[in-house]
Amino acid sequence: MRTALFSLLLLSSCTVAAEARVTTPPYEPPQVVYDFYLDHPAKMGPALYWIRALLNPLSAEPYGFAPEMMSIKVVLHGTEIVTVARKNYQKYRDEVERMRYYASLGVEFKVCALAAADYHYVPQDFHDFIELVPSAFTELAHWQMQGYALITPQVPQRNHTIEDIR
Repeated sequence: MRTALFSLLLLSSCTVAAEARVTTPPYEPPQVVYDFYLDHPAKMGPALYWIRALLNPLSAEPYGFAPEMMSIKVVLHGTEIVTVARKNYQKYRDEVERMRYYASLGVEFKVCALAAADYHYVPQDFHDFIELVPSAFTELAHWQMQGYALITPQVPQRNHTIEDIR
């Protein structure tokens, strides 16, 4: 009898575990600071998807947060800095236009002045939606001390397509 009861409980728990469900936690409008420190400018496009992955679900129902309700900062201080230099617009046009779109929604893009100096860039070298800040580290620390969540995108080198490994 005990074995039969245990088997029944085990079977019912497996059935429940097999059912997938989507939950809608009671999220608040986010306060996020992204730390972009990429080892290759080509990774900027995939890194920008991390912003989309935050904005899109929270803009949709059941949340319906308007962009102005969210506070999102992006601090750039790696090789991706070259993507926001005006002289490289043609090469990184898609990424720049995506950033410009996000900026129109209120996302703030900030470039570390120390890193910019390493590339011999001055403030006028950047697009109009870029703000130069004294240091990426002081900027990241500042926003975290204000209660912002830190998100650091990871963009691995892909050796296979999703279709290949699916």
